[in-house]
Amino acid sequence: MKKKICVLFVLMLSLTLFGHAQKGLKVFISVDMEGICGVVHWEDVSRSGKDYDLFRRLMTEETNAAIEGALAAGATEILVRDSHGSARNILPDLLHPKADLIRDWAYSPLSMMEGIDETFDAVIFIGYHARANTPDATLDHTMSSSAVYEVTLNGKKMPEAGINAFIAGNFGVPIALVAGDKAICEQVKELFGEVETATVKEGIGNAARMLHPKKAQELIKKKTTEALNRLSDFRPFTFTPPYTMEITFKDEWRAENASWLPGANRKTNTTVSYTSNDWMDVLRFFMFAF
Repeated sequence: MKKKICVLFVLMLSLTLFGHAQKGLKVFISVDMEGICGVVHWEDVSRSGKDYDLFRRLMTEETNAAIEGALAAGATEILVRDSHGSARNILPDLLHPKADLIRDWAYSPLSMMEGIDETFDAVIFIGYHARANTPDATLDHTMSSSAVYEVTLNGKKMPEAGINAFIAGNFGVPIALVAGDKAICEQVKELFGEVETATVKEGIGNAARMLHPKKAQELIKKKTTEALNRLSDFRPFTFTPPYTMEITFKDEWRAENASWLPGANRKTNTTVSYTSNDWMDVLRFFMFAF
């Protein structure tokens, strides 16, 4: 009898420790480029930059690190969304074969989160960067480096990670890990609270101090596994409706242009707002405002 109780105890402990692995996690990975280890200049992330091929390979390798970490935590289905620039950056032949890949833009309001739905268990952000006008941040901007000064959602300043987490949150899916520079890792903790981060570099004005890429990849793999093994600690990022988005543009003419969208309200010469109880309406406004 004692032997049976002991075996039962061990079995229950195993289920507790490795429950996620047995469940078969479905993981969504959105990958940007500005936050990849090694990247420090706009030429690095531009298809015309002479070192672009190097950094798209490093982008692929950081993605693979997250995939390997997710597999170690029990993921059985992984979808990668290439979310930078042309959305044709990740090298398909070098991507881990256990993951599917979405390339190019579908031009839907889901944008960097194309492919997400309520069937996913967790979201991971790789290569993400801080919002526009963040000090000591690598290539900080919010969607458009030339057009947008600031974006807020229900009064909170949003980096791209915040907007994309809002999309995932409306499908009931939490953010588990964010990898990028120190600035974005600090911003997501302010926004999401309980979230795992992997800091691969730290901005110093326009410069940055960074890990060796291999160390960055090892960190991402480790943090991904840790995050997914404590998935119950995370909650979807949501707001109570109505949802109000405000976009402050760098140029007055952009605000004038956006103010003609149905339902838009021009608050100042450069700021336009939009309010709706439907989160998808807010995303449509965001998509067509600039």
